[in-house]
Amino acid sequence: ELLLSGSALMPRLICPLLLLLQTSLGSRIPPPAVPQTVLVTGGVGYIGSHTVLELLSAGHEVVVVDNLCNSNLECLRRVQELAGRDVAFHEVDLRDADALSAVFAQHKPTAVVHFAGLKAVGESVAEPLLYYQVNVQGTLNLVQAMLQQGCTDLVFSSSATVYGDPASVPVDESFPAGRCTNPYGFSKFFIEQILRDVSTANPQLNVALLRYFNPVGAHPSGRIGEDPQGIPNNLMPFLQQVAVGKRPRLSVFGDDYPTADGTGVRDYIHVVDLAKGHTAALLRLQQGSGCVTYNLGTGVGYSVLDMVRAFSAACGHDLPYEIAPRRPGDVAVVYSDASLAAGELGWKAELGLEEMCSDTWRWISANPNGFSSS
Repeated sequence: ELLLSGSALMPRLICPLLLLLQTSLGSRIPPPAVPQTVLVTGGVGYIGSHTVLELLSAGHEVVVVDNLCNSNLECLRRVQELAGRDVAFHEVDLRDADALSAVFAQHKPTAVVHFAGLKAVGESVAEPLLYYQVNVQGTLNLVQAMLQQGCTDLVFSSSATVYGDPASVPVDESFPAGRCTNPYGFSKFFIEQILRDVSTANPQLNVALLRYFNPVGAHPSGRIGEDPQGIPNNLMPFLQQVAVGKRPRLSVFGDDYPTADGTGVRDYIHVVDLAKGHTAALLRLQQGSGCVTYNLGTGVGYSVLDMVRAFSAACGHDLPYEIAPRRPGDVAVVYSDASLAAGELGWKAELGLEEMCSDTWRWISANPNGFSSS
């Protein structure tokens, strides 16, 4: 176990007035919560690390489990530096059920936020067994350990990919799920169904399924951000690489979609907003919920060229791009209806496209080689 130094836990009380203000003002007021010991799987990764920081700031004790296959421990060191708080770390693969059970026995967490898993769509097509072993079997081991130790609250990192190619937009939680186009998406869909079934059979288990849209951005300090290993899987890291001269130009896949400028439109959400959504979901689970599902997005769609222009403005120079053929499976437009999360969690995304790009530029300009820059 690695224990990163910091200050002790400061208890917080739930205040009815703050709850009222939280509901009316969204995430501008941090959701009050009973402090817990929260185990975060994949907590050294991009979204996981930002969520660990939010959990620490909310007064929770945090235990991180990560196999470091796609992350760097320098990230966790910076998180504890920003928070001034202790983080216990265990290098464990969720497929190792015995090692995972030992972590639960040692720390006795009362809640879990589950990020760990593989997420490259193309790789999932080439290696579906690996994706089902890591994502699905890893989750089965995690839930088994929770039930054995009496841990009752689970927030699961799902994805809007479970919607596949929706018939219309915006997409709300009632839209049919399971129309996935690749094993990665199916792994998320299968896990969702497994967690619903287990929650039904074990009423003490509360589960929040959070369907993200397109996370981007970085912590405003510029100390932590997205640092993909190998070839990136989404747009923003490609823009980062072009901006710092690591890639000569951006390939824009298709300019003949039925959109305003012909390029694909997506719902991009700032990773800090997304992290706050997890703390809000944990509060919901503390109140007893069964299994609940929420979209986390902004409800606004931006095209690829919108993103190119916004990032060019943030970094102060035009980013070169070229039009390339469409990629198989890409859809024209996807953006969320996140009103359910606003109504039930008191959460809404507050950071716009300018902050998404400026915070990303602050991160990558200070860390052109990611966490390896240290």
